Amino acid sequence: MPPTLRRSSFLPLVTGILLVLLGLGLALPGLWLIGLGGSFYYAVAGVLMVASGILMIRLHPGASAVYAGLLLYTLFWALERVGLDGWRLLPPLALPAGMGLWVFSPWITGRLLQGPERRSVVAGGMTFCAALFVFVFACGWHITASRNHQFNPFPGETGATLPGADQQAANDWQFYGGTPAGDRFAMPTQINASNAHDLKVAWVYHSKDLPRAGENSRGREFSFEATPIKIGNRLFFCTPHRDVVALDATSGKEIWRYSPGGEFGKNIYQACRGVSYVNAPGTDCAHRIVSTNSSSPPTLFEVDADTGKLCESFGDHGVVDLRGGMGAIPPGFHFITSPPMVLHNRIMTSGWVYDDQTVGEPSGVIRGFDAITGQLAWAWDMGRTPANKPLDPGEVFTRGTANGWGVYTADAGLNMVYVPLGIATPDYFGGKRRSFDEKYDSSLVALDITTGEERWHFQTVHHDLWDFDLPVGPSLVDLPDAHGTLTPALVQTTKQGELFVLDRRTGAPFYRVQEIPVPAGNTPGEHYSPTQPLSSEMPNLRRPNLTEDDMWGATPYDQMFCRIAFRSMRYKGLFTPPSQQGTVGFPAFDGVADWYGGTIDPTHGVMYINTTFIPFLMTLVPQEKALAKGLYKSWHDWTQPYPEPVFTNNPQHGLPFAAVVKPWLGPFGAPCLAPPWGKMQAIDLVHRRVIWERALGTTKNVGPTNMLRMPVGLPTSVFSMGGSVTTPNGLVFMGALADQSFHVLDGHDGHTLFKTELDAGGNATPLTYMGEDGRQYVVLAVGGHGGLKTRNSDEVVAFALPKAP
Repeated sequence: MPPTLRRSSFLPLVTGILLVLLGLGLALPGLWLIGLGGSFYYAVAGVLMVASGILMIRLHPGASAVYAGLLLYTLFWALERVGLDGWRLLPPLALPAGMGLWVFSPWITGRLLQGPERRSVVAGGMTFCAALFVFVFACGWHITASRNHQFNPFPGETGATLPGADQQAANDWQFYGGTPAGDRFAMPTQINASNAHDLKVAWVYHSKDLPRAGENSRGREFSFEATPIKIGNRLFFCTPHRDVVALDATSGKEIWRYSPGGEFGKNIYQACRGVSYVNAPGTDCAHRIVSTNSSSPPTLFEVDADTGKLCESFGDHGVVDLRGGMGAIPPGFHFITSPPMVLHNRIMTSGWVYDDQTVGEPSGVIRGFDAITGQLAWAWDMGRTPANKPLDPGEVFTRGTANGWGVYTADAGLNMVYVPLGIATPDYFGGKRRSFDEKYDSSLVALDITTGEERWHFQTVHHDLWDFDLPVGPSLVDLPDAHGTLTPALVQTTKQGELFVLDRRTGAPFYRVQEIPVPAGNTPGEHYSPTQPLSSEMPNLRRPNLTEDDMWGATPYDQMFCRIAFRSMRYKGLFTPPSQQGTVGFPAFDGVADWYGGTIDPTHGVMYINTTFIPFLMTLVPQEKALAKGLYKSWHDWTQPYPEPVFTNNPQHGLPFAAVVKPWLGPFGAPCLAPPWGKMQAIDLVHRRVIWERALGTTKNVGPTNMLRMPVGLPTSVFSMGGSVTTPNGLVFMGALADQSFHVLDGHDGHTLFKTELDAGGNATPLTYMGEDGRQYVVLAVGGHGGLKTRNSDEVVAFALPKAP
């Protein structure tokens, strides 16, 4: 062969071999997918790619024509399956179109063809591939815009009075949600729809509390989730390692800092969502900040809000050891992440437990402490009769009961605290649960603030096998009944996307709740609830049930493998139980909405909430098999050090099955679920309808590490973790998105009024207030979230309008 011919055939030869290999990579797994009852496309596309590659190896001019046939077949198939949804068109079309630019280039097609048609085929083929590429992304931008729906007009005034209005008028933010009602509704209106675009960073405070070695690896999470409270002209908040900080609310300057210290190395979750406040005139600390320490032992403490010094009259020189009556608590197994509810001289809290490790974990008992002395006033333990019966000497609270780890809300007039309960651990196998576990798991419980006596409870999931624990207390709002009479109600958000609206006096449904049949399973030793409650008169926040066309990926290959996985596992919609075969959990334990809850404008009866769509895979593994595979180490003795497993491997010691639970990603790390991955929604609570929804967020800054993040922002919408705040003029402030952006939205239609990029993840709930300089401030913790993989930092950032000249 002449040297010139060898040179001209080399690139087509190599390209042909590559096409054959890539084609086999589609065709062979594509046959597997067909055998599972899935799409024929991948096998056919793979055969066409192999045929094009073989012809190219043989330097046959028909190679380009076959590749063009592959592109046309892919285009028609994709359009028929998903229409003009550009983000769903991307996996099957983007990579083949990009490869087509090379296949039709002068170096490949130009060397396969002879004669005058060569130039036109090269130009036409490359133009078609480039046009395909542009078409996909143009459709992507179009579909994002088309998902921003305004369904109904913004409702009128409800006539409701504001819970805690006197406090709000005083410009304080005394509770995590502003008031005990947990509505996150603030009174300032200086920032409005016409000037929000002028917002600037007014000040930034650096706490110097950053992740320590190992705190963001192996599934461990370091997250700055705190929402400061505001008393007078001071902000108070806690850092992830539990320092309590007081800032000047107008300037952001540090006034004092208290560091309880301790060892945090055993904690897989290092976060603190906020502190609480006690007004105690006539005592050694007239104004007190209540917080907790997650070191070993876990403690509750009070510091003087004026000086930052421990309040000596509280507990043991300012500190209460939370191990009392709890029995054995290995380091890292029990502490408090959310601010306690403080009302009517009671500090009310339960705590976080290290889920899914073993039976008999520390009790989820709800405790009420005297807010001045720190003495235990009552304890509500569902395993005792009555549940608030005091312990006898030597007794411990019932181990392994459901805990209330989220933020509580309360009605001062009714003297009720509303506690969102989790599940008796472990979560994913319930064959050995006790009668009181079955009664109270994933329930909202109303307790008397003074005595701890139960007033009522409402269960949101029966025999919960999905970790659908209630992650936050309800928001309280007065709503008109069928006769127009305002009724004290509450709205309970859930991980499964249901919005339960109850009469907060009795726990009876204010809007109808129906029991619907749900799928059963076949795990030995397990039983299943035949029905589950759905709030049938309210919109739900979920996406529709998954189909094979919802499977996604960066390329045809990972999309195909996601389709194979989907066809291989159990999935029959919401409440498909975990299985040994493997189950798609959608939603899953991170939920549609999590610990931040909803934001309510009580004057209009509107709720705003950001939602996230992340499927997980749940697989039950027999204990013997799990140990043999090295998923974790055997452990049986509370007196022995606990061998921490990888986060996705849940040992469930003491049960017949372990559980492997992990986010559903393709082989290249892209989600197996097509966008949208998140929304912001406005719900009319009076007329029970969606007002508008927005697909918020881009792919910019999204990635597993600081070194591997998307440099560009495709507007696919993204996941979020953190809440929002609203004001009477209908503005909504939110910085929770994974793309690390801060938004001001017009609550009437969801339109973005202001957007800026943050230095790290703003995965907390903001607050807003008027400063002493006459400016409205919006303050947000900007420190990242270990689970969401946003950048970590130590910032508290305040936005405001520019100072008047």
